Amino acid sequence: MDIIKRTVNRQLQKTGNRIIDRKDGILQPALQYSTGIMMKIGLVYTSTTPELIELVEREVKCQLGEDAVLLSYDDPTILSETRDHGYVTANAAARLITLFLKAVQDGADAVLNICSSVGEAADCVQDMGKYIGVPIVRVDEEMCRDAARRGSRIGVLATLPTTLEPTKNTILRVAREIGKPVTLTDGLIDGAFGLNQEQFKELLLKKAGEICQDVDIILLCQGSMAYCEELIANTYGKPVVSSPRYGAAALKEALRMKGLIE
Repeated sequence: MDIIKRTVNRQLQKTGNRIIDRKDGILQPALQYSTGIMMKIGLVYTSTTPELIELVEREVKCQLGEDAVLLSYDDPTILSETRDHGYVTANAAARLITLFLKAVQDGADAVLNICSSVGEAADCVQDMGKYIGVPIVRVDEEMCRDAARRGSRIGVLATLPTTLEPTKNTILRVAREIGKPVTLTDGLIDGAFGLNQEQFKELLLKKAGEICQDVDIILLCQGSMAYCEELIANTYGKPVVSSPRYGAAALKEALRMKGLIE
């Protein structure tokens, strides 16, 4: 398994701790957060579309500042194996956990799991994260919680069944936690996975139109769908939520609870 680590911000602000930029093999000094505390964030992907990476990194830096060091890890075979089997296999879960642990070994202060298809696998290691003092945060959990707060009828849009079902499970779980009964309307967009942006927007907009009269709010399961959020909201006049900004905010809250930021 090829684990790729990308160091996003390479400004030199503090001597001492160092991280390896594998792109050019040069050791770069790690960054210092504005509070004077070194801040490293592990981002774990199972899909590496440029749009998703750009959006996640932008949202995280919006929450934590430009000086945050983002350590990215990816293994697309986790998602492909999950798609092929229809669930997260033991081997796929083991590889995912290996990425989390690699981030911890590299000095991450917190880890953000980007993939909703494996969100329930990430749930299983959150107690481990508490024990070792490195929060493992799901990108989508707070999105699901906010959707449950804001609406009783939630439309759930996804391009993969292996993303749709775990997301629905999470919505129902967090709805129970807040004592809110909800009903879910599926919006599985067959054939949309892997299309270019314009083709994808067309299919997504069509599916959103099919369910919009039956829901109070529309939830986009996959982070890679986030660029369509405003388009759907403006077209149908319904609130729409997507995960990257929620995940970034949850990451910041986890770091605040850890005492690293105010």
